[in-house]
Amino acid sequence: MRDPYEVLGVPRSASAAAIKSAYRKLAKKHHPDSNKNDPKAAERFAEINSANEIVGDEDKRKQFDRGEIDAEGKPRFTGFPGGGARGRASGGGGFETYTFRSGGGGAGGPEGNAFEDILNSMFGGAGARARRSAGAGAGAGAHPFEFDTGGVGVDLDLNVSMTVSLEEAVKGGEKRVRLPSGKELNVKIPAGVAAGQTIRLKGQGETAPGHPPGDLLITVSIAPHPHFKVDGNDLRLELPVTLYEAVLGGKVRVPTLTGAVELSIPKNTSSGRTFRLKGKGLPKAGANGDLFVTARIMLPDGNDSELEALMQKWRDTRPYNPRSDL
Repeated sequence: MRDPYEVLGVPRSASAAAIKSAYRKLAKKHHPDSNKNDPKAAERFAEINSANEIVGDEDKRKQFDRGEIDAEGKPRFTGFPGGGARGRASGGGGFETYTFRSGGGGAGGPEGNAFEDILNSMFGGAGARARRSAGAGAGAGAHPFEFDTGGVGVDLDLNVSMTVSLEEAVKGGEKRVRLPSGKELNVKIPAGVAAGQTIRLKGQGETAPGHPPGDLLITVSIAPHPHFKVDGNDLRLELPVTLYEAVLGGKVRVPTLTGAVELSIPKNTSSGRTFRLKGKGLPKAGANGDLFVTARIMLPDGNDSELEALMQKWRDTRPYNPRSDL
């Protein structure tokens, strides 16, 4: 993934408010519902959401700026190939240091068994045993090693995170995931996947000699949506309405995850009034969640002398106080 600052089009010194504003503008511009004829709109939209997950979060932004995580929010990977964080020889903060000694006890003595002792400490005692080849004499030739997996507890599972859009979580799809090793995989997202759910890919984890490969465990998170807010299996949406729609009533188009629908706004609808669209929320067993639409009255931009004159006349002839009970 590209640098999140580059994706959002903001400098590294940008304020949190500037980042939030840039994200909202880009999310609105590239939302798949507004670009149905553009096959790459969903990909750009997901990239914008992923970038906002990094630089839009104060802690993650600091970690990224310090180089502790990459553009996908994954820890910077260090260590020998295939090892990762689990390739350490001990539970401490770094790799254990081993010293090889020469001379002294010979092949059969304590010094000669140093490498076998190291393998034992790394792979759990009897899990790694040094065996001499059948034709080699004591102290002569090479010493090939066999690895016995019996009794060895080596965790080779690899954990990564993946952010999907709300639409991808509901409808499913396919997304490309980059592993710390640099390898990339196409992952099928099941329809109805929930935040925190784990997708397991067998045999795609880390590897170690003498052991079957581990699994890749992908923890799913859902990116913030520019319009909908998730509330359990329900969705919430703030719907801008005009002053005349609120006073006179009328039908307005409301976006949902499955396409726009018409909502009848009754006369004299106050800002903050909430309408329920049954079954237009997130999928769940039995029945879908609901979509709760809250009306927000929006005045026109700029000054309108006729509207001001009308409101002055209304104030003088028909005053009312909606705050009388406060």
